[in-house]
Amino acid sequence: MFRRLVRLQGPLGNILSPDKVCPRNQQLRCAVNYSSALAEKRRFYKDVSISQSEGGLYEVNLDRRKLKTPGGKLFTAPNEAMAIAVATEWDAQKDTLKYYTMHLTTLCNTALDNPTHRTKEQMISAALKFLETDTVCYRVDEPQSLVELQKNEWDPVLHWIENRYNVTIGSSSNILGPEIPKETKDTFRQHLKSYNFWSMTGLEFAITQLKSVVLAIGVIDRHLSVEQAVLLSRLEEEYQIKYWGNVEWAHDYESYELRARTAAGALFVHLSSESSTVKRKLMQN
Repeated sequence: MFRRLVRLQGPLGNILSPDKVCPRNQQLRCAVNYSSALAEKRRFYKDVSISQSEGGLYEVNLDRRKLKTPGGKLFTAPNEAMAIAVATEWDAQKDTLKYYTMHLTTLCNTALDNPTHRTKEQMISAALKFLETDTVCYRVDEPQSLVELQKNEWDPVLHWIENRYNVTIGSSSNILGPEIPKETKDTFRQHLKSYNFWSMTGLEFAITQLKSVVLAIGVIDRHLSVEQAVLLSRLEEEYQIKYWGNVEWAHDYESYELRARTAAGALFVHLSSESSTVKRKLMQN
C-alpha cells in the first residue's frame, strides 16, 4: 500500500499519536476524557507527522504510532489541510495533554465515531431547532437601554440574513419567541443539505456554542468575525457586566473559551469543504 509520510517543519514541528490512545476495553472512559474539561495526560510522544494512505485519506501519527479515535477507529482526515490542523493541535501540547483544548481533534472524532449514530438529516433538524429559540430573536421589553442595545446590535445581522436567504425570521419579546414561518425553515433546511456530514458536524457545534443559527451562519458566510458573533451572543451578559461588574477572570475565561470553540467550529466547516484556497492559506500560515 502506497504511503507518503509528510514531516511538518517550522511551527508545526513533528506530530504523531499512539496505537493505544484508546484501548478497546476503555473506549467509554476515553470518550469521556476527550470531552471532559478535566482530562489531562502526560505527553507521551516527541514527533508528530501526517501520512497519506492509498485511499487518499490522511492519518496523524505520533512517534510512528497511528492516532486512533476514542471509539478505537483509525483516525483519518478527509484532506491534507484538516490533517495538518489536527496535527498542529497535538504538536502545540506541552508536557501535559489538555484534550479539552483540542477542538478540531474532538470534532473529527465525533464525525468518525458518530457516537450517537445520527444521520445528516437528524443533525439538520437539531440545528434548526435553535432557530426557534435563536439568541438574536429573543428581546427584552425593559430596561429601555437594553431594548435599544439589542435593536441596534441584533437588527442589522437579522436583516442581513433575511435579505441574503430571502426569508422572514423576525424577533419578539414574548416568552415563546417569534413564530418562524414554515417557508423559512424549509429554505434553511435546503441550504443545510448542501453541507456534507463533516461540515454539518462543525456547523452544529458552532450553532450550539452561540445558541444561534443566525450568528453561526453569519460567521460561516464571513459576514461576522468570530469575535463579533461571540460578543453579539453575549450581549445581555456584557450589558449586565457593564452595570454590575464582572467576576475577576471568570467572565474573560468564558469569553475566550467561547471564541475558541466557535472559531474551531467555523474552521472545521471550511476545512471539511476541501477548498484548495483554504488549504493553501493554512499551509502559508
